[in-house]
Amino acid sequence: MSDLLSKKEIEHFIHNGFVRLDNSFTKEIADAALEILWNDLPCNRADPSTWIEPVIRLGMYTNEPFVNSINTPRLHGIFNQLIGKEKWVPCRSVGTFPVRFPSFQQPNDTGKHVDAGFPGNDPNNFFEWRVNVKSKGRALLMLILYSDVSENDAPTIIYEGSHLDVAKLLSKEGDSGLSFMELANKLHDLPERKEVYATGKAGTVYLCHPFLVHSAQPHRGSAPKFMAQPPLLLKSELSISGSDTDYSPVEWAIRFGIDQS
Repeated sequence: MSDLLSKKEIEHFIHNGFVRLDNSFTKEIADAALEILWNDLPCNRADPSTWIEPVIRLGMYTNEPFVNSINTPRLHGIFNQLIGKEKWVPCRSVGTFPVRFPSFQQPNDTGKHVDAGFPGNDPNNFFEWRVNVKSKGRALLMLILYSDVSENDAPTIIYEGSHLDVAKLLSKEGDSGLSFMELANKLHDLPERKEVYATGKAGTVYLCHPFLVHSAQPHRGSAPKFMAQPPLLLKSELSISGSDTDYSPVEWAIRFGIDQS
């Protein structure tokens, strides 16, 4: 049985905006990553009374378990399927790491959003980073589970099919697109979409269209949630019109979104 995506799975990605990959990396890799993360946290793994914040953000991680988890032959083959060969940049970091703890305190980062792909006037200001209809800089959003995540464990909320609405919205904004905050402020005007929870065992990976709307939520479970959400970077902008070559699934999704009534 092939490790690559089936035609049905590719169609699901195009029209729903994501595909779920179970057992993308081993429990041993996940456990090695957790050891590193717990060592950097200002709380005690064995003492829940020390878990006083709803979310703690850790820095960039380039350690071997993290790099290995997102550079398997299977993932590379699927990146080629979704984006095209030689069009993406292998990940050398899983980015910043939001660790979510069980808490009755409301986290301050639960708003709907689309992750940005290229800097604005101030590269150091995350909220001024931008998104354009060709998804400059960003090929995919990846949700990578290093711990088991149930519906109670603050799974990321995916708004199924919302990438099509965002594509249509961005098609009116030119090459400069919209800033992270400008786009976030327009999302409440888009059609309501089905909510899907990004749950799964450690080693599960969700590959998401770069325009997919998603949000965090409070943690109502008992064990901290460890999930990375790095981008897969593009070597250049996507091609969504006037191309003599076949469009990739990421590009087809944008074209479908622009054309939807």
